[in-house]
Amino acid sequence: MRRRRDKVFGIGFHKTATSSLKRALRQLGYRVTGPNHNHDQDIAWTFLDHARALSTRYDAFQDNPWPLVFREMDDMWPEAKFILTVRDPEGWIASQLRYFGEESTPMRELIYGPGRGSPLGNEAHYIATMQRHEAAVRAHFADRPGKLLVLDIVGGAGWDPLCAFLGVPVPRHTFPHANKAASRGDGWLVRLKRKVR
Repeated sequence: MRRRRDKVFGIGFHKTATSSLKRALRQLGYRVTGPNHNHDQDIAWTFLDHARALSTRYDAFQDNPWPLVFREMDDMWPEAKFILTVRDPEGWIASQLRYFGEESTPMRELIYGPGRGSPLGNEAHYIATMQRHEAAVRAHFADRPGKLLVLDIVGGAGWDPLCAFLGVPVPRHTFPHANKAASRGDGWLVRLKRKVR
């Protein structure tokens, strides 16, 4: 019989090693979902209900829409743990530009504002939005030690802090690193595959 696990929500913004976190959690035995690509133009009205429903079906969550609903998930799942993946702002925005280019999506417009679904030309705004999110997350969990792990995977953090936080043994194999230095071309290929699904 499968051991019950508390929910784990990855609530760092996209391109903060969320795919690496997903691989790591899967290797630890979690059922992981995300990112959940919703290109519905009415996403602002639907994403919260979608997230609530999806949260009942998996153990762990990462990438969009989870950074937008961390307060609601904290209320809904009081025993859950939260992981804020972070990285240096300059490296983060460079990764955004390489991966997304000029592509705009309803989800990024929801995060960054109308007309700002592409990072190109919106670099300072993207960084400021990410920094506000990180500050809000830290403030929300400030008086509850053990609920939040801030994890800089790009900066070298790996199994030790993650496994200590989750209370699980450290695997013997190397921590997974996904999408390392993905190029703009790689980003276009991923987006093309997404559109033909």
